[in-house]
Amino acid sequence: MSDSVNTPEVPQASPGGEHHPGESVRHSRAKGEPRFPDGPRADPAGSHFERRIRSFQPRRSRVTAGQADALQRLWAKWGLDIDGHPVDLAELFGNDRAVVLEIGFGMGEATAQMAAADPDTDILAVDVHTPGQGNLLNLADHNGLTNVRVANGDAIILLREMLPADSLDGLRVYFPDPWPKKRHHKRRLIQPEFLDLAATRLKPGAVVHCATDWEPYAEQMLEVLTAHPDFENTRADGGFAPRPEFRPLTRFEGQGLDKGHVVNDLLFRRVQHRVPQGSPQDVRRGDH
Repeated sequence: MSDSVNTPEVPQASPGGEHHPGESVRHSRAKGEPRFPDGPRADPAGSHFERRIRSFQPRRSRVTAGQADALQRLWAKWGLDIDGHPVDLAELFGNDRAVVLEIGFGMGEATAQMAAADPDTDILAVDVHTPGQGNLLNLADHNGLTNVRVANGDAIILLREMLPADSLDGLRVYFPDPWPKKRHHKRRLIQPEFLDLAATRLKPGAVVHCATDWEPYAEQMLEVLTAHPDFENTRADGGFAPRPEFRPLTRFEGQGLDKGHVVNDLLFRRVQHRVPQGSPQDVRRGDH
């Protein structure tokens, strides 16, 4: 997961008007001037200042000319600002296929690979890392991936306020910030409260897939997911799962493995909705 916020410098053409691949150029903006007039907004849910865990951590970074071009050209077509307004996923994607939410996609290479390998599944990829947003849009455009949409902002607001119940067929959280210091563990995304929210948006049978190379966080993920009544481990032994073939081995992950890091995958299934005792459904079941 890429934990960041939209605070990059905006690239412009080099002297002479040329753009060079990978180029990042400083540019002074007038106060109040948007970084990308036709691209993602810097603070799409500005009224939602809350004292709570967010799905990201601010970080400053730069945008290349190619990434900025993709943001300008493609945001209106394939971008979504997380502003708290309800979204119709069928309208967003232009179809009624299964939708998987990915929280934190870094530079988007793995997301693009998964989208290409499974064109019948739509991927709503959420991040606030502007270079990654531009890079994923570029990859989708270059490879003709019409099943990818890039969302900009806090995934908690997206889940809580914008998506209807039972609207998602899967949730992916790959390599989120581990917050290694003990006093920061409360900032980790995979917590009971987050799972409570996610469960309301996931269809029964939908799979939550997490991956991390931080073993203490993997253990906490396993403990929290195992204890949650709305999820069950897809592993009969109740442990970690091997990396499924559909999750690409990223460059970041490969570097970690070369250093001896252990990567753990967790795949938990959303169970059928629980029926309160004494409800009409519960009574009918008891009569048969």
